[in-house]
Amino acid sequence: MSEKKGTLQVILGAAFLMATSAIGPGFLTQTTVFTQQLLASAAFAIGVTIVVTAVVQLNIWRIICVSRLRAQDIANRVIPGLGYLLAFAVALGGLAFNIGNVGGAALGLNTLAGIPLHYGAAISAAIAIFIFLNKDLGKAMDTFTQILGLLMIALMLYVAVQSTPPVALAARETVMPSVINWTVILTLIGGTVGGYISFSGAHRLIDAGVHDAGDATKGALNGIVVTSIMRILLFLAVLGVVYVAAGEPAVVLDKGNPAADAFRKGAGELGYRMFGVVLWAAGVTSVIGASYTSVSFLRSLFGGIDRTYRWWMIGFICASTAINIFVANPVALLIAAGSVNGLILPLALGCILLGAYKKNVVGDEYRHPVLLTAAGWAVVIFTFWMGIQAVPNIMKIFG
Repeated sequence: MSEKKGTLQVILGAAFLMATSAIGPGFLTQTTVFTQQLLASAAFAIGVTIVVTAVVQLNIWRIICVSRLRAQDIANRVIPGLGYLLAFAVALGGLAFNIGNVGGAALGLNTLAGIPLHYGAAISAAIAIFIFLNKDLGKAMDTFTQILGLLMIALMLYVAVQSTPPVALAARETVMPSVINWTVILTLIGGTVGGYISFSGAHRLIDAGVHDAGDATKGALNGIVVTSIMRILLFLAVLGVVYVAAGEPAVVLDKGNPAADAFRKGAGELGYRMFGVVLWAAGVTSVIGASYTSVSFLRSLFGGIDRTYRWWMIGFICASTAINIFVANPVALLIAAGSVNGLILPLALGCILLGAYKKNVVGDEYRHPVLLTAAGWAVVIFTFWMGIQAVPNIMKIFG
């Protein structure tokens, strides 16, 4: 295999790792719940999320790859000790999401084949553990996430077409929304680029020895495109189900599994089974992404973890699976985790942007694009402000 072809495969693998980390059960649940609440106005929130995703990922991927440092190490060079805080926050948020990821995968197998939830969780965890036991871990993750990522997009496209959404209305609401809900936007951002998700692809690249800014940009853009396509297709599929003409009774989705109910109403029993496949694929790939990235935040800080990182990743999966059994409301947990991860984003992105102008991080020759820097700081301020606005509502979720 040529070096160029090998690099391209790593770039695509990193892009799909990032995308499938974002496209988890929380992604499906949040998008469905908020589309039911806001109807076509949810298009604005999704549009803002896509723009923020692009700014965040392009900044993070470029700076991490050029520096050849993981995010926590950059943070420690910006302010000594800050990397430990960032690593703890990201790992804790990753654990919260991973509990939901395991539950989502279990629910997917239950929807698809009627497998009891506890057995479904164990089966899904075992498959993820098998990936981490593979001799060539990077290649195994790349192949697995690419196959399941493309499968999810194909199935989502079918259901979106079947539900016949009001596309023109959605397009208009993207730029002229009837309703703007900042808590919804923060939660969607947190579920797409908050916490560990922002760093999964970039950490995969430097672990594979890819340090070129151009390659980082290609990887980030590919991941953004895949995630955005999935978000838009899911939104349109759900909108086609819940949107009704004036005067008609509203369509109410099952609170226990709103996304599955949307698929059933949109494409019948076949759509319901398809959702089982989508939910399982989203869950198990996100389990892999969350475990890999959360542990990667601890590897350079603790030598014992670095020497046995595979077993820590496996332990992360086992802990998530065990805790999942005691979670009473996985839908609320997934939404809350997205909100909390959204609060982590300003800290994480701010550390990376400060590192872009330190020679002990990026060296003497690299010059970070001024436009990206400006857009990055705008996102830091924007998400921090949204986080302050959303804190009361987040506390209600936990209370």
